[in-house]
Amino acid sequence: MTRPYRIDCLQYANWSHEIFRQMRAGAVDAVHVTIAYHENFRETVLNIEQWNRWFETYDDLIMMARTGDDVRRARETNRTAIFFGFQNPSPIEDDIGLVEIVHTLGARFMQLTYNNQSLLATGCYEADDTGLTRMGREVVTEMNRVGLVVDMSHSGERSTLEAIEHSARPIAITHANAAFWQPALRNKSDHVLRALGESGGMLGFSMYPHHLKGKSDCTLESFCGMIAKTAELMGAERLGIGSDLCQDQPDSVVEWMRVGRWTKRIDYGEGSASDAGFPPMPSWFNDNRDFANIEAGLRAVGFSDSETAGIMGENWLRFFDEGFGGR
Repeated sequence: MTRPYRIDCLQYANWSHEIFRQMRAGAVDAVHVTIAYHENFRETVLNIEQWNRWFETYDDLIMMARTGDDVRRARETNRTAIFFGFQNPSPIEDDIGLVEIVHTLGARFMQLTYNNQSLLATGCYEADDTGLTRMGREVVTEMNRVGLVVDMSHSGERSTLEAIEHSARPIAITHANAAFWQPALRNKSDHVLRALGESGGMLGFSMYPHHLKGKSDCTLESFCGMIAKTAELMGAERLGIGSDLCQDQPDSVVEWMRVGRWTKRIDYGEGSASDAGFPPMPSWFNDNRDFANIEAGLRAVGFSDSETAGIMGENWLRFFDEGFGGR
């Protein structure tokens, strides 16, 4: 039997030769990597320059990807396809014309918000969610035109539902879990999950401990059981993995992720000062070599071979085929 595709639709690691080697050891065919949190356009271009150097230096391990066919080519050549994404719309600044430019440079996913209000929508940490802004609606339309996927992983409920409704193409929530299992601010309600599934969108399940039941002590059985219940809400064909793996990052990076430029003091987000820094990953998923554990866990809770293959990567591959091209 041919091995299913393995695609991780969100990582933000401290990239290195060792991590790229682990991707190959884990037979990971594609990874959506975060190349911007709070960076402006020019800073994002510098991050792309760094990735271009890695593609040149480690061309036996990784390759830049823009289409689903690039994932297939990466697999044929025993490499991992790398897709770029933003966790905030800051790289387009306040210029809708930059949507097409960043897509041309290789971006394929862009969150409309990180945790706070943006020019486009409301983040999940805000007390009041006012939905898509006027600019947000225009930017979603432009993203649809060029093939830049709308990602609502860190957005509030109303904003997420409005993005699903306004977008002419299916959107993604690349890294979050179901709120019925663990009521973290970033996990999604049944209402959102149903709307996402009905619209043809995709959900990537996160292994970031703050979003897991039991946090770092979460069991594989509990995690895969949550996936099975989510499949009942939105269909197994709409599910994938978005691990949110932040491997080898120093704790100072958490401050950049949570704080950026909007405040001078430390914002602890979903927790307290005791949650500062990166929590330990669950024992069954430490790095890219552990995707086989998830595959086994999905089979153990009753998913068929085809359903398991879909969740491990083939659903994302289909979504890439449909979502990355211009109109």
